[in-house]
Amino acid sequence: MKSLYGIVLIICLLTSCKPPKTVITDFEFVTTETKDTIKLVNDELEYEVIIIEVGFEAWMARRARPRTFYSQPFLETRNIQYVTEWNNRVVSSRFNHDLYEMPINYQQGIDYGFEVNYLLYHYFVFFQEKFKQKLSSHNPQF
Repeated sequence: MKSLYGIVLIICLLTSCKPPKTVITDFEFVTTETKDTIKLVNDELEYEVIIIEVGFEAWMARRARPRTFYSQPFLETRNIQYVTEWNNRVVSSRFNHDLYEMPINYQQGIDYGFEVNYLLYHYFVFFQEKFKQKLSSHNPQF
């Protein structure tokens, strides 16, 4: 149930955000981590991502490659694939609606910034491993 709460919270935050459709290159993120809670805030773009998932912080420390390993276009491409499949599962009766309750409003062409894409990508990878789901044919780079 805690996992479901974390997923719903992430989805709610992403769907409620309405970032501008322009590319912003000069901004700062405030990241705080407390007991498996990662909060990413960017006041300039008017959104906030909070990941509350038991084990995610430890998983990130153990499995995630350094930020310099990835490019933003790579992360954006993977996130579009994952979000598309996630949203398909939300409306499909074939999948567990406890895992896929709400669609994610992540749009191609909007610059969400590197940090959001990095954490979202890793959350999808974590989600797939933890719940034994496969959101794409892509095998994550670790």
